[in-house]
Formats: sequence, C-alpha cells, structure tokens
Amino acid sequence: MARPWTPLAFARRRFRAWWQARLPLSDTLTLTQGNVYILPTRPGLMLAATLLVLLVASINYQLNLGYLLTFLLAGCAVVGMYVCHATLRGLTLTLSPPDPVFAGANAPLRIVLTNTRRATRYGIGLAALDEVLEDRWAWTDVPGQGSATVAVGFRPLRRGLHRVPPLTAETRFPLGTFRVWTVWRPAAQVLVYPAPEKAPPPLPQGEPRPGTAGPSRTQASGEFDGVRPYRRGDPMKMVVWKKAAKADELVSRDTQQAQRHELWFDFAQAGPVDAEARLARLAAWVLQADKLGLDYGLRLPGQQLPPDTGEAHRRRCLEALALC
Repeated sequence: MARPWTPLAFARRRFRAWWQARLPLSDTLTLTQGNVYILPTRPGLMLAATLLVLLVASINYQLNLGYLLTFLLAGCAVVGMYVCHATLRGLTLTLSPPDPVFAGANAPLRIVLTNTRRATRYGIGLAALDEVLEDRWAWTDVPGQGSATVAVGFRPLRRGLHRVPPLTAETRFPLGTFRVWTVWRPAAQVLVYPAPEKAPPPLPQGEPRPGTAGPSRTQASGEFDGVRPYRRGDPMKMVVWKKAAKADELVSRDTQQAQRHELWFDFAQAGPVDAEARLARLAAWVLQADKLGLDYGLRLPGQQLPPDTGEAHRRRCLEALALC
C-alpha cells in the first residue's frame, strides 16, 4: 500500500535517504556508542511527566515520602536507560549471503547476532527499514557468550540484482521507557528471478539437432511423443508420470528421439509482446522442464545457454533471465 504524500513525510524521507547514504556498506557491524542511538518512548515521556508532578507536589506539601518515591522512580528510570543502551552496545551483527528468490516472494535475510559478554541480551528486534510487511519485526534473545540467528523478511518486487535494504535493530528492554536502535547498510546483494507465469502454455516443440531432418513430434502437453513401455532398471526421472496417471501404466521416454531433437526456449518466440511477460513465461518453462528432467537450452538477446539439465543449469538459466 502506497504511503500518503505530505511535505513533512517528503522531507523526512529525503533526510533519511541523505543520512543512510553516509553510512558505510558492510556485511558485519559491531555496535558501539558511535552507531547506537537512544530516545525516550511515549511511556518514558509519560513517566517523566509523572515524576515532575510528584516532585512539584512533594515540594508544595513538604512530603518526605513523596521525595522518596520521586527519586526512587527517577533512579529506576536512569538505571533502565543504562541497561537498555548496554543491551545493544557491543553486539556484533553478521549477514549471511542471501539466496536468490523470485520476484514478489519473501526473501529471508539471515542475520547472526554474536554476544561476547557473559550476560544474556533480551528483547532484541530486527527488521528491514521502510518495509511494509505486517510481521516485519523478528525478535530474539542472545545468550551470554553465544549467538542467535534471526530471519528478517524482505520482499523484492522487481527482478534483477538488488542491494539488501538498510536494516534496523532495536530494543526497549527492560522497562520500555527508552528505545535504543541502530541503522545498518549491508553490502550484500540479492538476485531476484522473474516471477514465473502462473498458467504458462505447453512447452515449445523440439528443434532438430544439426545433421538430422524431420520435424519434431510433440503433444499438447509439450512432452516429446516418443515413449516406450517401462523397463526394469529405467531411471525414475525417465518415467513419464503424467502419462502413467492417465493410462494407468508406466512408460519411459524414448532417449533415441531425445537425441534427435533439442528443446529450446527462445526469447523471440516466447509469445507476449511485453518483455517482462516473456521473461515470466521463460522462467515458468525452465521450472517445468527441470521438473520433468528434460534437456533444454535458453536463447536470450546477446546470450545463449546450450541444452543441459540439472540444478546448476536451472540456476544459470534463471540467473540469465534475472539479469537480461
């Protein structure tokens, strides 16, 4: 949901962008007095107003117990301020390399919090700055001389190579009267694949290999027509499960036909006019062919990946689609 535009909000965003641009880029951050900030919360301001009223009343009516209560509460607030600031100070944050994701999907950012002190640090929250996710905050406690791992939600909406957004960590432990926070700009980047088309058409027809003749025969499902009865010892990936479900018998792919034809996914023949729609269709075809265990190649403007199969080939194709 888009945020409303107001002059105050615009100025605030400009100031935040200018301030964040001055922060160094690093995948590891040690929190010190120079990068940890503290301000009273609304309950803290209410406590200060209450202490002021108690102090004025004690002075006016010369109440010794009023003085005792006022300065006792004030001392607790000061101690809470020190403990709250010390909860973040000295903590080390380390970002693990993010895994590639599809556009529109949640990209969890794994952050390791390392505590070198003997005391446990309580109530530490981390989140991606300016994210509008409902549950964007992740909370944890870090044991003494130990570490804790937190997954922070981040949802990229466009394909490509994106820098990880600025992250923030905060705590309000122990009294909730002060908020201590920091802002962190990781240097890592996350690769975002195109979101695959939800209902793609059947796989394109196979092309004859060089030195062979004759058109390829394909069915509406996009699978090669050449099949044979299942033989004992055939690899499970060679079984055509869709045909087995329809015909109630196991059949395997004819590898000889697969050797005569090649399956290519061509950007120029992907169908839609919009380039992003074509990339979405190609991503869906890549996932479908990989699931079926087929050899496939990818043709993009200025780039061509020869037919192959396997996890590494799928990653190369999706990466090429993301950076196209």
